[in-house]
Amino acid sequence: MKFSDDEYDENSNKLMASILAIFSGILMGYLASNTIDASYIFLTIIIAGILSLKIDGIHHVISLIFFILTCVIFNFFTGPLLGLSLATLIICILAEYIDEIGNDNSKFYKNKFLKFFFDYRLTLEFTVLILALLGVYSSLTGFNIPYVHFIDFSVFIYFLTFDLGYIIAGVIFQKFRKNSVVS
Repeated sequence: MKFSDDEYDENSNKLMASILAIFSGILMGYLASNTIDASYIFLTIIIAGILSLKIDGIHHVISLIFFILTCVIFNFFTGPLLGLSLATLIICILAEYIDEIGNDNSKFYKNKFLKFFFDYRLTLEFTVLILALLGVYSSLTGFNIPYVHFIDFSVFIYFLTFDLGYIIAGVIFQKFRKNSVVS
């Protein structure tokens, strides 16, 4: 996903961005079709991206098309989608929407903490952490909040791994970009 974004935004390479977007869309669709918790994460990213007008390139549209096609192939619309909690999805979408609005927003960059917070899009991470901790607490005590689905703690770890991969991909992209400019 990050390589696709950077190819589009940094290199203006629509072809490579689109090819990478295909893989991204297929992988997200496959994961969303196989676990409800992954569905929350990827639907959140897509819906918040649309709401915040961050779907701004052909690569995003291609990724969305392949996400939907993969979801159709793997029965997402008759499986995981039916088990989603609308309340949990809305909570996650609001968190990601805040991240999308704050990211690359110079108003927030005057404050070092907010710059760091929004550069790394930590609102959704903290939201997923809270839902995961509530999931652990729920498994121990039976606690629940009506209409809210708590997330398995392992999904929080997977989500952090996803974000770490996104950050590492950005570093790798910038390193190769600098090397190609110097050459």
